[in-house]
Amino acid sequence: MHELRRAKRKRADDTIEVIDLMREVVLGRIGNISESGMLLIGSETPYEDALFQLRFTLRGPKGTREISVGAHHLWTDEANVPGQVWSGFRFIDLGHEDGLALRAWIDQPGGQYV
Repeated sequence: MHELRRAKRKRADDTIEVIDLMREVVLGRIGNISESGMLLIGSETPYEDALFQLRFTLRGPKGTREISVGAHHLWTDEANVPGQVWSGFRFIDLGHEDGLALRAWIDQPGGQYV
């Protein structure tokens, strides 16, 4: 199969919770992530076509880094597990330093790419 995505996506092997900063609640956890967006696994459907301010923490060999992003909700679908949904987000606001940290996390050895 030919991959059509522009950015390489890395599966999150650990649980990486994503916080909705507007409501100060856990929105879900990262399924996979790229420099331009992510698949979120959650128990509630995000507001359709909405903009979000999100934060998550990446753990790497040099410690942890909190990443804050502005994200646009693109789609939601039922997951294979009852009561869970998959949601796609496109990053629309990612600071330069956070972008470098995210790229380094994606490029670090180990993990699976999808």
